[in-house]
Formats: sequence, C-alpha cells, structure tokens
Amino acid sequence: TATFGNNVDIYPQAFIGPKVEIGSDVTIHSGARIMAGSRIGDGSVIWPNAVLYERTVIGQRVVIHSGAVIGAYGFGYGVVDARYRLSAQLGWVEIGSDVEIGANTTIDRGTYGPTVIGEGTKLDNLVMIAHNCRLGRHNLICSQVGVAGSTTTGDWVVMAGQCGVRDHVHIGDGAVLGARSGVSNDVPPRTSVLGEPAIELRDRKLQLATISRLPEMRKDLKKLTARLEALESACEPSTVSVPAHARDANAA
Repeated sequence: TATFGNNVDIYPQAFIGPKVEIGSDVTIHSGARIMAGSRIGDGSVIWPNAVLYERTVIGQRVVIHSGAVIGAYGFGYGVVDARYRLSAQLGWVEIGSDVEIGANTTIDRGTYGPTVIGEGTKLDNLVMIAHNCRLGRHNLICSQVGVAGSTTTGDWVVMAGQCGVRDHVHIGDGAVLGARSGVSNDVPPRTSVLGEPAIELRDRKLQLATISRLPEMRKDLKKLTARLEALESACEPSTVSVPAHARDANAA
C-alpha cells in the first residue's frame, strides 16, 4: 500500500500505485498517474494528467506540469533476427529538489541506473531528455530542446529554444547554447555557442557578418575579374606577320 505524509491533497481520478511514498504538503491533481514504487518529496505539486512511471524519485518542492511523462522507456533498440528489439530499460528517473518540469515534457528512464535532473533545474514545455542523461544543478532548458542519451551537463547551463544535443557529450558549467544550436561535441565551461554545427559565439558572429556582405563581395569580385582580364589582354605579345617572299628566302 501507499504511504502519505501530512496535509496531502489528492484530487478525484488521480491514480496512486502500490508502494508509493508521498511526503507532506503534496498536491496531486486529477488524472495524474503515480506508478508503483515512486517517491514524491514534501511540498511537490503534480498537475493534471502528468505520469510518473514506476520507481520515479521526486525531491522536495518539485512542480510537474500537465502532460509531462517521467520515466518512460528510452529509445534504445538493437537488431535481432532482422527486427528492431527494445534493449534493456531497467532504470528510473531521479529529480532533485526545486525542479520544475514543463507541460508535455518527457524524461526517459536510464537503461540500468537513473536519469538525473539536478537540484533547481527548470525545464520548459516540450523538452525531451533521453535515457541516462545527467543534468546538473540550476540548468535552464527552454522549449523544444532535445538532449540525446547519456549526455551530461554541469551547473548553471542554459539551452535556448530548439537546441539539439547529440549523445555522449558533456556541456560544461555555465555554458550557453544559443537557439537552434546543433551540438555534436563537448562544450567547455563558460562558453557560448551558436549555430549548426555549434561553434563559439564570436566565431559565428564573424561568419554571419561575412555572409551579410556576400552580395557586395560578389560585385567586387566581378569587377576585379574584368580588370584582370583586361590587364592580361594588354600584356599579351603582339603577333607580327612575315611576308611570303621573306619566308621563301629564309627557306632557301
């Protein structure tokens, strides 16, 4: 059976599975699903239709908004007998205290151990965190960011909207990923990157400044090409024709 702390509010049609542990001052709204063996810390709020898969661990003062799914199977497949087969999905999700999870955000369970969201981290709506990821403390993850499996982040990392981060990379403390960045390599601490592929912000700004000048540079190139052709024509040696009788005399 589930256990409950003091002053717990559970609204109609919420589901609480067996062996769930719920702390004090917790609110679970209608339609929320808390599956077997999950733990919810004091002062947390689970909004309507959020789902916590089995063995999910939630810290204190965590807010999980509607439609969020915590602990679904990761996207891991192998080919067996010419078919895709789901690999082991035996892990769980651990969410630190003071974390907020936006609406329709998904955090997949680890393969064998936990996927971890560090204390104080805030995830916007429509964020995807894949299996085995470990996000540090006080990260800001904006809407439509996707983080592939086994990626890790330090503390105070910012990912702006629609970033994509490949698997098995590390984002260092205080790094900032600009909107729509495509990150395929590690990002050093306190570095700002932008673009696809993501490079340091100052280098991307130089590229963008150069691109904006391309029409003007094209005109200049055409002018220089025309001048070069004219100079080459002027420098060509002149051809002197030899009269026929002179050629005959030389031959004789």
